[in-house]
Amino acid sequence: MSDKKSPPVKPRARKVKAAPKRGRPTAYQAAHAEQARRLALLGFTDLQMAEFFGVAESTFHLWKQRHKDFSESIRAGKAVADAHVAEGLYKAATGGHTVTDTKTVSGDDGTVRTTEVRQVPPSVSAMIFWLKNRQPDKWRDKQDVESSVTVQGPDYEKLGELFTARMAESRARNRRIMEERGLLRDEDDQ
Repeated sequence: MSDKKSPPVKPRARKVKAAPKRGRPTAYQAAHAEQARRLALLGFTDLQMAEFFGVAESTFHLWKQRHKDFSESIRAGKAVADAHVAEGLYKAATGGHTVTDTKTVSGDDGTVRTTEVRQVPPSVSAMIFWLKNRQPDKWRDKQDVESSVTVQGPDYEKLGELFTARMAESRARNRRIMEERGLLRDEDDQ
């Protein structure tokens, strides 16, 4: 007999069947990430992109959650588009940039091509928009004003006392007038 102990017996691992996938198979493809980036550059909204891909907006948002490359490409495309718009807004607000217009005029003696370079004046509405968004505390339409005054409702007890006093004065005045005119008799007093 040997003194060696036999190694412990490991239980057999059971193979677990994968749960069957339910629902419709995804329509997402890896190429959608680049398409979505290009659409974002054009200024498409999420709803418009979902319509382009032929899916519901909720499915589009699921794609953004499940496919990191898809979400990042959309974010990158929107960032570039927003930067171009911000640059245009800045140029419109500050003015000072030039625009070149080329015109072709046909005449009896031939075709003449003219080029005009003109200075673009600043846009007041672009200035307002820029300032309201960049410095809202200084430029927004609604200003927050703090007040240390506390407004309280009416004191109903004092109002009741005032009403009772005024009614007593009114009755006394009416009685005095009726006595002066001789309309009040002694039996009316009681």
